Amino acid sequence: MALPRFIPVEEFFTPPAGGASISPDGATIAFLAPWRDRLNLWVRPVDVVDEVARRVSAEDALGVREYHWSDDSRWLLYTRGGVGTGHLYRVDLLNPVAPVVDLTPFPGTVVAQVDLPLGRPGRALLTLSTRRPDLLDLHELDIASGDLTLVARSPGDVGGWVGGRDGAVFACSLTEDGDIELSRWDGATRSLTPVALFDGADHPTAISPTQPTPDGTGLWIGSNRGSDRTRLARLDLATGTETEVDSHPAFDLDTRSAVASSVPSPLILRRGTGELLGARYLGERQVIHALDPHFAEVLANLQGLSDGDLAAVSSDVGERRWVVSFTHDRDPGATFLYDHVTGESRLLSRSYPRLEPEDLAPMTPVTITARDDVALPSYLTLPVGVEPVGLPLVLVVHGGPWLRDAWGYHPVVQQWANRGYAVLQVNYRGSTGYGKTFVKAAIGEFAGRMHDDLIDAAAWAVREGYADPRRIGIFGGGYGGYAALVGAAFTPNFFAAAVDYVGIADLTSFMRRLSEAVRPFLANNWHLFVGDPEEPAQEADMLSRSPISRLDQIRTPLFLVRTAGGARAESDDVVSTLRARGVDVEYQVTEYVERVSPDVHDLIDLQRAAERFLARHLGGRQAEES
Repeated sequence: MALPRFIPVEEFFTPPAGGASISPDGATIAFLAPWRDRLNLWVRPVDVVDEVARRVSAEDALGVREYHWSDDSRWLLYTRGGVGTGHLYRVDLLNPVAPVVDLTPFPGTVVAQVDLPLGRPGRALLTLSTRRPDLLDLHELDIASGDLTLVARSPGDVGGWVGGRDGAVFACSLTEDGDIELSRWDGATRSLTPVALFDGADHPTAISPTQPTPDGTGLWIGSNRGSDRTRLARLDLATGTETEVDSHPAFDLDTRSAVASSVPSPLILRRGTGELLGARYLGERQVIHALDPHFAEVLANLQGLSDGDLAAVSSDVGERRWVVSFTHDRDPGATFLYDHVTGESRLLSRSYPRLEPEDLAPMTPVTITARDDVALPSYLTLPVGVEPVGLPLVLVVHGGPWLRDAWGYHPVVQQWANRGYAVLQVNYRGSTGYGKTFVKAAIGEFAGRMHDDLIDAAAWAVREGYADPRRIGIFGGGYGGYAALVGAAFTPNFFAAAVDYVGIADLTSFMRRLSEAVRPFLANNWHLFVGDPEEPAQEADMLSRSPISRLDQIRTPLFLVRTAGGARAESDDVVSTLRARGVDVEYQVTEYVERVSPDVHDLIDLQRAAERFLARHLGGRQAEES
């Protein structure tokens, strides 16, 4: 079997082109593509195939995160930087020489959310923190003039706002018991009136989606009330009554967009009217339910453009022209223009044009049974051109932990597969998307059954013959980094190497360092699942589940990455303690923080260093073989 091309690290991690959408009038396509190593906003006409795209933003510090078309197709609005950071900017497409305008030019302002409300053309609703990071107020923006009007002022516990038709406004907030309350805002009395209450333990991150219905009398929400699975429901805003709109017999509604802006909304809506066209569900792969007869015809043709999963979807107001992209394990972000009148289509772009699909490794869904018979949905990626027997294995652990791994292109996974490793991703208990029982099974199980799930999955790979038990590594960031440290501290003989990107060494100090902006929202996630460090008995339990309490057990070679701020002093102490015991520790401090300051050069340097580290301890391919 022939080995694939040795792919340089930068080809996996260079910011990808993508995010294409068509203007409401169907004349222009906007998309994101790199400029000076940062994603920027570009436009191109639909009808002039060979015309070079025009860059309309010049962000060289943080890059563009997301953008929105105005209803009249004249303006593009965009935010930059990581999640929850930055201002809102406006581009005038009718005047190419007009400067980009900062619409929120106030010191300390953070744009948390941008919505274009139904029935209010030329307007946008902005959720802003202008007073304190934990106080989110709602403003209405006149896009053309730039005028901002305060609509609703947070009383202090609002986590998000929803704007309906005719100016109706609703707030999502947490009660003292950690439940999620949906309330109607009364502008005259500046007060909130409860509409519905949801069990916070069923929603560790948020209720998603919360989308106003076109008639303004309800909200479409993702609900698991009275059910283990999340389905699409309609909440009546007058009575608080909930009725099912659509569901899948086995899969949850795909609500990942609540925590990841790069993931499409679970609802596909008609442009201009907001009518419901389709709903996305996610199991091993995505399933879309068409909820509109015309869209069902369109969907059948769109899905024939690729064997991937349909990702971003946009159309002109008349629903003739569609721009769609696809999630794929080996051909990520392929984007097409489709004309429903003529039936014609053409490929517009690929997110990673330098990566050839045949050089990338297929990702295969597998289900692994844990020691207590819990089914663990997982993904196995085997290197191309290598007999899949007795391979070094990298266990890649997703962050969160209230997230999930899904089928598609993962640069880290493809990097390790290209170097000859088998790669296993495990949706351990606590991962979202598999029902609320599966999520709640993680309560009190940090460094417990959640870690057992990872060990059981790696042991499965050994039993199946894929993995060499002497060459198993663990890699992760955030919670995944914590899991890597737990692997080294709690099961010191299992892993041959561990890579921890900004993981948690001490659960108590981590929780005490959290910002004031997130502290009000810990009740139904960190406090429920892990504990409150201000309660002595819970603090003791949290310490017992913290790798810092077992540094004397660690002998696994470690690669630790920390940011310049945060727990730097704590990390320095951990490293010095381990090195004093003779543990092989590589330690790097970086400015790279994906959600705030994504310097791709820092990330590429880190991945090169991690690659050398794993090659030394697990025996993967190295650059000189290229």
